[in-house]
Amino acid sequence: MHALVKDNQIIQFFNFPKGFILDGNQYSADIFTKWSKTEKEAIGIYEVEFDHSNKKDEAYYINTNEQFKFENNKVISYFGTATPKALEDVNAVDVDGQAILEDGVQVINYGLKTEKKRIIKQQASGLLAPTDWYVVKASEVEGYTIPTNISTFRAEVRTKSNEMESMIDACTTVDELKALYEYTEQQDETITRPLPTFPKEVI
Repeated sequence: MHALVKDNQIIQFFNFPKGFILDGNQYSADIFTKWSKTEKEAIGIYEVEFDHSNKKDEAYYINTNEQFKFENNKVISYFGTATPKALEDVNAVDVDGQAILEDGVQVINYGLKTEKKRIIKQQASGLLAPTDWYVVKASEVEGYTIPTNISTFRAEVRTKSNEMESMIDACTTVDELKALYEYTEQQDETITRPLPTFPKEVI
């Protein structure tokens, strides 16, 4: 990606080589590949340098739009400071600060904690569903007992679900929450994350 700079202002971008007219002179697309960096910069064509150090994980942060600047004889693509998404639920309000209601009920803007816990609940439900029939049968058939491996598995799913939700609730910053999901290699060469995982499904 290149940019055309004139009078210290970026006036045009080139996402791919193409011909252009500058100050009455016609330039072919070849200059982007055949001219040296010095030759291109002499007429104001600069290769865009990317500094995306401020760009953060969009699952946890709201990034600014990509911005461009020309300084120190460089065209730089960059992002402004990212804003952490809300951790906690908040009541939705309009531009005047008035509560937003839907059918008379307060609308809630759900925070990251609620979103993450909702996913965990869905995962737990999905793991339990295939063995729900054991529970139903035990409640309807006298003398039937749920197999030990099934009851143990179901208890472990609930335990892990509660443990994960508690760890999420304990987070006080977005970075703490994000770190729970980050896998790293341990000394024994296993790759794990701080947040527990569910037990394997029983067959």
